Amino acid sequence: MAEKIKLLSILGDEQVPAHLARSVIEERLRSAILDGRLAPGMALRQQELATLFGVSRMPVREALRQLEAQSLLQVVAHKGAVVAPLISEDAMDSYGLRVILESEALRQSIPLLDAEDIALARGYIEQLQNETRHAEMGQLNRLLHMALYRKAPNQKLLRLIDNELSEEARFLRFHLSSMGLGKLTQDDHIALVDAAQAGQVDEAVQLLTQHLDKGMQAIRQYLASQPQG
Repeated sequence: MAEKIKLLSILGDEQVPAHLARSVIEERLRSAILDGRLAPGMALRQQELATLFGVSRMPVREALRQLEAQSLLQVVAHKGAVVAPLISEDAMDSYGLRVILESEALRQSIPLLDAEDIALARGYIEQLQNETRHAEMGQLNRLLHMALYRKAPNQKLLRLIDNELSEEARFLRFHLSSMGLGKLTQDDHIALVDAAQAGQVDEAVQLLTQHLDKGMQAIRQYLASQPQG
């Protein structure tokens, strides 16, 4: 009963139109997970959510399945779907994968970038310099990186990268300072965009790798600081 009341206070009890149920429930749960209102380990039971939103269990089940695919939920024996840990033990592997995927996307994209693409990237940097809300900064960081990769012809590659960046956004929202998303990171971003604008592919890839290495170091430090279960 206590968890049901807690869910009500977090998500509200506004009824959801049947034809929008899956997408609306998914987005509300995602937002609550990403900004920390739904804490790691909290169980999300299908029937409670269905009652809360005034829908059948089917759209709730589909929404939970989507969130599990995004690594925001885990299915645990005897508990069902629970909010995933803030960052998983395979985060280092994810960053290693990002270096490989994003370096290739940057190589493909830079020769095709035009003035509009560069202006878009610089616009995101300007917003990052002025933004103080952590959730917005995580989203702007993702958009900035994707702006530099957007012209890569390999669309599957871009989808894989976007998924990885979306997962990382959750960690960024809580640990922006340790990840260096301040003056230092904007210097990194500015140098990266400058190299892209100049068509300096090898230099841009090197700058990107160094930038992502800082993220790997921050994640290593975060994981090392957590109590051993």
